Amino acid sequence: MLLVFLVHLVVSYQISIAFPATFGRYDLVAKENDDGTTRFFVVGDWGGLPVSPFDTPSEVAVADAMGKLGVKLNTTFQLALGDNFYYDGVQSANDSRFQNTFEHVFSATSLQTPWYVLAGNHDHRGNVSAEIEYGKTSKRWVFPDYFYSFSLWQGDQQKKLIDFVMIDTVLLCGGDSLSDWDHRPLEGPANEVVAEAYWQWIEGQLRQSTAPYLIVSGHFPVYSIAEHGPTQCLIDRLRPMLHQYHVTAYLCGHDHNLQHLANDMDGVHMNYFVIGAANFIDPSQEHAQDVPADALKFFWAGSKVYGGFAMVEVNTTHMSLSFIDHSEQTLYQAVMTPRS
Repeated sequence: MLLVFLVHLVVSYQISIAFPATFGRYDLVAKENDDGTTRFFVVGDWGGLPVSPFDTPSEVAVADAMGKLGVKLNTTFQLALGDNFYYDGVQSANDSRFQNTFEHVFSATSLQTPWYVLAGNHDHRGNVSAEIEYGKTSKRWVFPDYFYSFSLWQGDQQKKLIDFVMIDTVLLCGGDSLSDWDHRPLEGPANEVVAEAYWQWIEGQLRQSTAPYLIVSGHFPVYSIAEHGPTQCLIDRLRPMLHQYHVTAYLCGHDHNLQHLANDMDGVHMNYFVIGAANFIDPSQEHAQDVPADALKFFWAGSKVYGGFAMVEVNTTHMSLSFIDHSEQTLYQAVMTPRS
């Protein structure tokens, strides 16, 4: 009831930030390989350049590697973790950046599958609603709202495998301007009433999930050792929920490298993955002392030219997340088991 009240409150005050009347939920039927495993890619901070050629060598190399692996491994879909268009997002649903930075780069046949998209801070410097609008005409760009959820089912839709919760960390925490680059804490959401309603929605999604695996994806990290470091807003508010509801993993971008961090809270183990290396590479580790002791399990920023991404493989017994570079080489793999 409080969520409904807050929605009405937002509307009555005509707050400028778009707030959805409904939250989307979508179901995806998995393509199972002969080994009974479903595979999908995760890519973050992939958004090219605002000037010709509208891409970077890293983005092109990552797209090429994803396309080749997608054929070999029969992947099902992609998660895109924000900063979809550098440096100032897009202006309209007809913006040429959709073609120049996305369609013409990730053009492999194997990548003509759904792209589940969320917004990063660079997208918010432009028009995020235009990115949402683009999904109404695109055959593969799935971005129905700032926050949404969907589920992955096995082939006969009799058994749910993963629940996904896609969130907008800018609306939750702020940081849509350059202030989030100069190593200061984010100043908080642009509208606290909107943010609070979204926080309640997130908790509701986590509470009701019964899937063996539960993945939350946003743009800002909870924990990161790199340039931007941890996001205090998410540590304070999201992290306790992730542990309370036994979330399998939190996926994010923002820092331009690949990281795996893990941490326990109240006896519950939690995995945090930073996957932001598809367009630029940054080797900074300046926040190494700002994460829990022994939390960092893996860090990669090995190539200043060619980037990396992640692939998830999941079945009823385990889920693995692999970091992969532009040459299709597996750099690291973490294995997770179904939630108890």
